[in-house]
Parts: sequence; structure tokens; C-alpha cells
Amino acid sequence: MNFEQLKEKTRSIINKVSTISEGSLDLVSDLIVIEIYEKGDVFIDRGKRNHKEYFVFEGVCRSFLLSPEGEEVTISFFLEDSVLSPNKTRTANQISHLNFQALTKLTVASLNADKFEQLMINHLDIREFGNMVLQNELLAKVEKEIGLASLNAKERLILFREKYHFLENLISHVDIASYLGITNVSLSRLRKSLIA
Repeated sequence: MNFEQLKEKTRSIINKVSTISEGSLDLVSDLIVIEIYEKGDVFIDRGKRNHKEYFVFEGVCRSFLLSPEGEEVTISFFLEDSVLSPNKTRTANQISHLNFQALTKLTVASLNADKFEQLMINHLDIREFGNMVLQNELLAKVEKEIGLASLNAKERLILFREKYHFLENLISHVDIASYLGITNVSLSRLRKSLIA
């Protein structure tokens, strides 16, 4: 991927959130390092240092934790052309709270979080983009919490399908079940009942 292709991909991701100027786009693009992961790779480890921001260029990934019983619990999914949870929300003193895993072959653009924060301080349009990413992250978390608290499993699956319409055929149903707060067996039954 040459610099112009990288810049265009970055522009498309950023503009979905908030428009920035050409000069600001150049500044952000200059910080980008491309990282490629295979399906199943964990590229951010809970408890380890992480000082990056990420854009998902291609593929799908998830954030997850381990339950006290050692079972993986999916927190969020991130699709192509999206922004990962901001560094400030997923780390404390740049130590990660969460694991992030590639669910398909994954290409991400990473940026040094401190350098990106400096761009936010110096450029209003980049700051507005960063603030919108934070706001969208908060809204997604609240929406999920409300769904888990107020919807039954079938309603949660229907809502998942509306939000991630193609994901069910692309990734493991175990990951989807843990995201929905149900067992894989329950998910299988629900899927069959929705076909009937």
C-alpha cells in the first residue's frame, strides 16, 4: 500500500466519524504504521503495555476478557473501516484492560497514542474527531448494557443482526454467543427458531 492509498483509506475511516482538513489528514497519515495479523492472533494483551491508537483497514476483530471461570467473554466487535476503542478507554497508564483478537485476517493502521494526542491538542478538527470517537464508544457501551439488561436473548440476537448483518456468517458463533451473554447451544436454538 503506497502513501496515497494509505491516506485515502485513512480519510474514508476518519470522515465516517468527523471530517478533517487535508493538512490534518497528512499529519495523521504520517504517523501510521501498517500491522497485519492472522485469524486468531491476539494483538493487544490484557495486562501488557499498549501505547497505540488503531484504525481497522481490513477484516474483523474483537475485544474480550476472561471470566473468573476462564471463559472468553466478547465485549465488542470492530469491523473494516472502523476505529478501535481509544487508548484512554482501554488502558490505565498505558496498560491494557482488554485483549484484542483478529477474527479474520486483519490489517490495522496503528499510531503512537502520545503523538496522536499532541495532534488533537494542536488541531481542532483532529480533536473533534477524537472526541466523536470517544462519544461513539460510550454510546455503543451504553446500548449494549441496556440490551443485556432489558432484552431477552432472542431480541438481543435480532438487534445483533441489525447492527452486524453479515458477521454471523463470517466469525465463530462462540464469539457471538459470548457477546450476547448466552451459551453457544442457546444461540444455535435461537438461530433455528428464527429460521422457522
